[in-house]
Amino acid sequence: MHTTPGIPQHMHPVVALVTSGVEMDVLGLTYPEYSHEEREAVVHAHPRTPHFKEDIIQAFYDGIKHKPETTFGNVKADVLADKEPHFHRGNFRNVNRCSA
Repeated sequence: MHTTPGIPQHMHPVVALVTSGVEMDVLGLTYPEYSHEEREAVVHAHPRTPHFKEDIIQAFYDGIKHKPETTFGNVKADVLADKEPHFHRGNFRNVNRCSA
């Protein structure tokens, strides 16, 4: 799934649809564009766990904890920083300034 804002809608329609769903469900983007009834219908069809938000963060963490270098420049660095107090995220400025 491509998550750079403004890009998914130019990709395959399924990518655009899934991305829109994630942006609404996980990030709350476009939340006010849906009525309470519409949101409730989705939750009824696809129930959430009691700790849905924390479960998403945990799922991200479980998928990346063994490869922290892949978080450079993306939001998953935030997840590792939350779950691992000694995690040090990569710094683009340092990489750029220290490059050959």
